[in-house]
Amino acid sequence: MVADIDVQPVSGALGAEVRGVDLATLTDSDFELVHALLLEHLVLFFPDQGELPPAAHVAFGRRFGEVEVHPYLPKVDGYPEVALIESDKGGKVDCWHTDMTFQPTPPIVSILQLVTCPPKGGDTMFTNQYLVYERLSAPLRELVDGLTAVHTVTVRETGFSASTEHPLVREHPETGRRSLYANRLFTSHIPQLSRNESDALLQHLVEFSEGPQFSCRFRWRQGAVTMWDNRVTQHYAVNDYTERRVGRRVTVLGDQHKGNPARWNHFQPADGDRYWPARVNASAGY
Repeated sequence: MVADIDVQPVSGALGAEVRGVDLATLTDSDFELVHALLLEHLVLFFPDQGELPPAAHVAFGRRFGEVEVHPYLPKVDGYPEVALIESDKGGKVDCWHTDMTFQPTPPIVSILQLVTCPPKGGDTMFTNQYLVYERLSAPLRELVDGLTAVHTVTVRETGFSASTEHPLVREHPETGRRSLYANRLFTSHIPQLSRNESDALLQHLVEFSEGPQFSCRFRWRQGAVTMWDNRVTQHYAVNDYTERRVGRRVTVLGDQHKGNPARWNHFQPADGDRYWPARVNASAGY
């Protein structure tokens, strides 16, 4: 089947549409090609999969590693590894983010299929965080290479809360390339800096990382499957629709986050300085 696979890049920055492969009956050679394409293009779109059975969805995810049981999203009956993303139940996240960066080992890969699709709207956008890092000026790259960032989440509806600290620049364990690792939804602060300094630098970094020159956009059709390398991308679900939108997502658990150690200690505020408790990160879903 490998010879019949058609791959078409969708932008200059990242992303490719892949046709001619059935994810429900993937051979070992097909998987090796899909894996290589994911490392090359960072996000893959499979437009014509039909309805991927939950068991096959989970089996595909397991080829990459251990699959997650999400801590608070609803699940498909009988398949706790398949999370439901429902637009009428908080599943609209029109904010750039990388999935679950608040975990000590954030996910490697996310695999999403839309089973209920609005007739128009509801696209998803993705960005290439390799390019973001590589296009920072040399002095700024040198600074961020020596910093960490704290990622947090609080889900008021369930009481779930988590926080962790990661290098601000991470090295991809398979390609060795470096990428910026901060996002608007979960990254709270840079602990080596004062609050004002942290807010200013993070504001610049997240705005720069969301630039259209780093992005691609996918128009969904019912049954389409998208998978992305969560270690080096951000994504944004465009909220321009009113009809119901339902997706099923399988997430592959993370590997060890690799990056430079911090070159400076955590900032110690003087009396009267504004410090970290002034800012709260909260999110209801994805």
